[in-house]
Amino acid sequence: MKYRFMRFPEGKAKALTVSYDDGSRYDRTLVEILNRYGIKGTFNLNSGTFAKQPGEWHMTAGEAGELFLTAGHEIAVHGYKHVAPGQVSAIDGIREVLDGRLGLEQAYGRIIRGMAYPDSGIQSLNGGATANEIKAYLKSLGIVYARTAGGRTNRDDNPSFEMPLDWYEWVPTCHHENPKLMEYLKEFKEKDIDKVYCARRFPHLFYLWGHSFEFDNKKNWNVMEEFCKAAADSEDIWFATNIEIYDYTQAYRSLQFSVDNTIAYNPSLYTIWFDIDGTRFSIKPGETKKLA
Repeated sequence: MKYRFMRFPEGKAKALTVSYDDGSRYDRTLVEILNRYGIKGTFNLNSGTFAKQPGEWHMTAGEAGELFLTAGHEIAVHGYKHVAPGQVSAIDGIREVLDGRLGLEQAYGRIIRGMAYPDSGIQSLNGGATANEIKAYLKSLGIVYARTAGGRTNRDDNPSFEMPLDWYEWVPTCHHENPKLMEYLKEFKEKDIDKVYCARRFPHLFYLWGHSFEFDNKKNWNVMEEFCKAAADSEDIWFATNIEIYDYTQAYRSLQFSVDNTIAYNPSLYTIWFDIDGTRFSIKPGETKKLA
């Protein structure tokens, strides 16, 4: 029996992404830092709260698009007016997500498929929709993943670095205010996945989230600067947006293998990498490849 595990582009076993919410003017400083170190992120926007003119707390749709999209970052749904789906009925939640997605797609002329839950995330409060109801309608609305608001403290963070088991309940590693942030990053960077027991060599993901205005409120932009600088000096990490990670994972899952695992076929549009008992393989789009 041979064990096969997904590897990210160029055969890397680790990926890192960041996700920031609300589209405030402080995202400008955040993007400057991310771009300086080659870190890629997803920015979750409420299309119903765009500023009418430049200079307001929120950015205009045009300002946000120029800032994020021209630098290769992702724009994703954060609702229309920042209403948490777990606090309202299913029909109100559907309207909030649908209007939010429609507004972003109309503003940017592209398909928007990602999302971050506002406020309490997927937690059902005050008789709102349940997690299962929310996940079901998100799938029907064309949303393919949704990030929760975990990781603010050591009690609700997710330092295992595992890929999401449920794309509609994508729990991040931690919030940038988590006191163990740099400790987690050090552990992530130093982990040699090729030396882990052969049945546990899963790909690892570090997922950071927050709001850029929090840095301005606490005057601690150095936290993000130090994090990005420390992450960027690792050549074995793939820096990607949320949707890039999702799409690559789906492409890997679409690979087809012969019964004896000696032949692989890649029906996707991506070059896919994987590991079989310590040996790296790559397979091009449309390629059929002998593995032994």
